[in-house]
Amino acid sequence: MNPVIQREFYGILRSPKALAMLLILTIVFSVAVLMRWPSDASADLSGSQSLEVFRIFGYGLLAGVMFLVPAFPAVSIVNEKNDGTLELLLNSPLTAGAIYFGKISGVLLFSLLVLLSSLPASAACYAMGGIDFTAELGLLYFVLLLLVIQYSTLGMLVSSYAQTSDAAVRITYSAVFALFFLTLIPHAFMQGTGDWGMLKWVGDWIRYLSPLPAVMEIMGQSSVASAGLKETNSTLGFVIVTLVSSLLFAVKTLTRLNYRIFDKSRAQGVITDDRGLGTRVARRLFYIVDPQRRKAGIPWFLNPVMVKEFRCRRFGRMQWLLRLIAFCAVVSMILTSMTALGVTSWGVNSIGALLVVLQVMLVLVLTPSLASGLISGELDSGGWALLRMTPMSARQVVTGKILSVIWTLLLVLMATLPGYIMMIVIQPTMITQVQIVLICLGWTAAYVLAVSAAIGGMFRSTAVSTTMSYVLVIALFLLPMIVWLRREAPFGQDTVEAALKSNPVGAALGALQTPGFESYDLLPAAWWFAGFVTLFMLFILGIQVWRLTRPD
Repeated sequence: MNPVIQREFYGILRSPKALAMLLILTIVFSVAVLMRWPSDASADLSGSQSLEVFRIFGYGLLAGVMFLVPAFPAVSIVNEKNDGTLELLLNSPLTAGAIYFGKISGVLLFSLLVLLSSLPASAACYAMGGIDFTAELGLLYFVLLLLVIQYSTLGMLVSSYAQTSDAAVRITYSAVFALFFLTLIPHAFMQGTGDWGMLKWVGDWIRYLSPLPAVMEIMGQSSVASAGLKETNSTLGFVIVTLVSSLLFAVKTLTRLNYRIFDKSRAQGVITDDRGLGTRVARRLFYIVDPQRRKAGIPWFLNPVMVKEFRCRRFGRMQWLLRLIAFCAVVSMILTSMTALGVTSWGVNSIGALLVVLQVMLVLVLTPSLASGLISGELDSGGWALLRMTPMSARQVVTGKILSVIWTLLLVLMATLPGYIMMIVIQPTMITQVQIVLICLGWTAAYVLAVSAAIGGMFRSTAVSTTMSYVLVIALFLLPMIVWLRREAPFGQDTVEAALKSNPVGAALGALQTPGFESYDLLPAAWWFAGFVTLFMLFILGIQVWRLTRPD
C-alpha cells in the first residue's frame, strides 16, 4: 500500500475539525429529511413530497461538497513544502506519480466520507418513494463524486504554486466560486435576441464547468431566474468537461512535482529612483502608479497600520487595485451598453440584477481573503508581538487594519458606478431603485467584512481562519438563495421572506424588480438585520483584540 495514502488520510482524520464537520453534516442531512417526513400513516402516491425532500437534500449535499472539499487539497502540497517534508518525499524511492496518487487518494477518501455521511438521509428519501434509484439518486452521487475529483485536483494544482497555506486556500475557494457561478454568466447572457454564433457554442461548454445545471437537471427543475440554467444534456456535458479539466489539473500538478518546485529565482530589478533622469521622467509619464518607484514616508495624519497593510499585500498595492477597478468598470459599462444598443432582450432591470450579482460575487471572493487574516495573519507570523511593542493602542491597530479593507472595497464598488449611471441615463425613473441598490451593496460589504474579520480573529492559523471565513460567508449568502429556489414548495411566502431578510442581496434584487423577488417586502428589515450583525461581529472582534492585548 502506498504509505502516502495512509499518512494523508490519517492526518486529516486526526483533526478534530474534520470529525466535527462529518458529525454536523450527518445531523443536518438527517434533520432536513425528518422535517418533511410524513407525520401520519398516509402515503404520498404522487411522489411530490419525497421529491421536495430530495431537492433540499441534493442542494444541501452540493453545498457541503463546495464548502468542505477544497480546503484539504489546497494545503496538501504547500504545507509539505513549508514544513520541509516535500524534499524528503522527492528524495524517497517513491516516484512523483506515486506521491501525487497517495496525496490525492487521501483527500478523496475523506471526501468520500463526506458523501457517505449523507447516506442515512438519502436512504430515507428513497424510502419515501417517488425517486428513481439510478436516474436520480445514483446520478446525483455520481455527479458529486466527479465534482469532488475536480475540486481536489484543482486544489492540488493551486497548492503546488502557492507559497503559503492561507494564499492557497484563498485562491482555491476563489477558483471554486468562479467555476460554480461565473461560468454560468456567458451562457445566460447570450439568451437574448442577438446572433452570437460561435460565442454561444463556447458559452454552452463554459457553462458545463458549473455543477448547478447538471444538478438542476437531475432534480427535474426548470430554469430559475436565470435563462438557460436548465437545459437537456447538461449532465453529459458536465461529465465530459469535468473529466477533461480534472485530467488537465492532475497532469499539470504532476509536471511540477520535482525539484524545480522549490525554485524562486526572480529578476533583481532596479528601483526607479536609482535610474537616470530621462528614465524617471518617462516612467512618470507612462505610469499612473509606478510599481518600482520608492514609496514616500507615511504622513502623520495616516494610520501606519493601514499603510503597512496596503504595502504588504498584493491587492493593497495601487497598481493591482487600478487593474481590478478598470476591469470592473469596463464590465459594467459593456453590460449596460449592450442593453442600450439592443443586443440582448433582457432589459435594464435584468442587466441591473446581473450587475448586483457580479458585485456581490466580487465582494464574497475578495473580502474574506482580505479580512480573515487581519488578526490571525499577525498571530501566525509573529507580527502581533511586534505590534504590541509599538506605542500604538489596540484601537489604532484594529482601525488601521479594517480601514485598509474598507478602502479597497469602496474602490472596487465605486468602479461599477458608471454602469449604474448609464442605467439611469437609459431609464431615468430608476434613480430611486439605483440608490436603494447602492445602499444594499454598502451593507453587504460591511456585513461580509465584519463577519470575516470576527471569525478570522478567533483562530491563530491564517489558513484555518480563511477557510472558516469563506465557508461561513458563502453559507450566509447561499442558504437564503436555496430557500428562495424552493419558494413554492416546501417553503411558503413568510419563510422565504424571512430567509431573504438575512442578507441585503435579496433586498437589492427586490428593489430592481427582478423576477422572483418582486413579491417580497424586504426593506428596511434587511438593512436592520445587516446592521445588527455587523455591529455584533465588530463587538466580538473588539473583545478578541482586547483579550490578545492583555499581558501574558
